[in-house]
Amino acid sequence: MTAGQPEQEPVTVTDKRRIDPDTFEVRDPDAGSQPVEETDTEAPAAGEHEEAALAAEPSPESAQLAERTADLQRLTAEYANYRRRVERERVVTTEAAKASVVTQLLDVVDDLDRARAHGDLEQGPLKSVADKLTGVLSGLGLQPFGDPGDAFDPEIHEAVHMEGDGANPVLDTVLRKGYRLGERILRHAMVTVTDTVPSGDAPAEKPDSGADDE
Repeated sequence: MTAGQPEQEPVTVTDKRRIDPDTFEVRDPDAGSQPVEETDTEAPAAGEHEEAALAAEPSPESAQLAERTADLQRLTAEYANYRRRVERERVVTTEAAKASVVTQLLDVVDDLDRARAHGDLEQGPLKSVADKLTGVLSGLGLQPFGDPGDAFDPEIHEAVHMEGDGANPVLDTVLRKGYRLGERILRHAMVTVTDTVPSGDAPAEKPDSGADDE
């Protein structure tokens, strides 16, 4: 540079091409003036998936609560079954004990029946005792069975004598009454059995010949 010549300003070259000759990409006009901020678009999506996975997986508290609930339900069912079993056993034991006591009193009832048949219970203190005992036993469910003319049933009747071919057996004489307590047979009736003619097969009565002669 010679003296007297003005100092030249430095030349600044601005590349205004929209396409970068090196990368062949479109340039952002503001890229030079503003820094590009990188945004993590994958982070929210990953976070959402993680939250969904945590929501689907039961917490330890929920699993423990479900386990305790199942245990409580099982214990409740077992206790209900235990109570029903104990109640059934109690009823069976009570019925067996009652049947045993009543069975031991049947001989006394037989004596009272014989006394009643002889007219010894028509009045007096013995009649009052007999009536009270009969009332108590009836209240417990004791029922006699076996009357003359009843159909013979080998399940509840004990036949000591039979007449006829057994086509239509009925009770003839009741030697000892039978008793049941509820559905339980305490004692079979001791009876004699005879055949009876069905009503449809009964022979027709003969006309009165004396009336015709008149």
